Amino acid sequence: MNKPATGRQGASLYKSAHESIIGRDALSGYGVKVEHLSTLIITMRKIPMKSPNNNGEKPVDRRRFLKYAGAGAAVLMLPFELRMALASGTSPGKDSVLVVIDVQNCFLPGGSLPVSEGDQIIPIINMLGKKFENVIFTQDWHTPGHASFASSHEGKSPFDTIELPYGKQMLWPDHCVQGTKDAQLADGLDISHAQLIIRKGYHDEVDSYSTFVEADGTTKTGLTGYLKERGLRNIFVCGLATDFCVSWSAQHAASEGFTVSVIEDACKGIDLDGSLAGAWQAMKDAGVERITSNDIS
Repeated sequence: MNKPATGRQGASLYKSAHESIIGRDALSGYGVKVEHLSTLIITMRKIPMKSPNNNGEKPVDRRRFLKYAGAGAAVLMLPFELRMALASGTSPGKDSVLVVIDVQNCFLPGGSLPVSEGDQIIPIINMLGKKFENVIFTQDWHTPGHASFASSHEGKSPFDTIELPYGKQMLWPDHCVQGTKDAQLADGLDISHAQLIIRKGYHDEVDSYSTFVEADGTTKTGLTGYLKERGLRNIFVCGLATDFCVSWSAQHAASEGFTVSVIEDACKGIDLDGSLAGAWQAMKDAGVERITSNDIS
């Protein structure tokens, strides 16, 4: 039997190691018992530095250096195979799923509601798709004259806000209308083994940023049940746009008890009046991890 880790350094390490890096079960085999694990590898890659001194050098913050050195020492105490798992980053298992949010023609340059540089994430998503056994696509799928379209409200313009029965609604240009080329998944996507395309926003009178529940907070898409029935509990989210459909989907997934990570470089945002920074903060508050494609092996 492996000896359990002890001491402050071990405790610090285990509290900062994320479940998605090597898995709660793998760590528990070495005597680790923690309620929540956060990303170790990302933390250890970036030891904070103070401002440059007069020689232009960056002295290390002593307190923080000792903190990270302690974590490094604790890593050395682990068995070889566990150290290798930590060093290699997240390796998606059978209970992991890549959820690709709304990578549709309408949100790409030249579309009806383009996200700047939205097309640039497609090669990254294709690369990620090869690392996941389970992949799901989502689609905005609006009816003509949808309540979220500015054209449906006399005197209103895109990006105005109105009150609908479920609360405040931002108005958008007509986009992702059912059956149009604008609503189709982007031609460049190349993940043929994806198992599900789930559509949202197809009820006339309610919008749906989240791919789990519509904007009224009660109308479900059925994705939660699908994931739970298949035993998919680790969700990795990417796509468009970071500050709307990606963020809302990630937060709702976390509220349903899933372990959720958003892959930052596989997303692009709109950023209306600080909405991007607000979205990242909201996701952090919901317990969503912020990672990059390099963290997935």
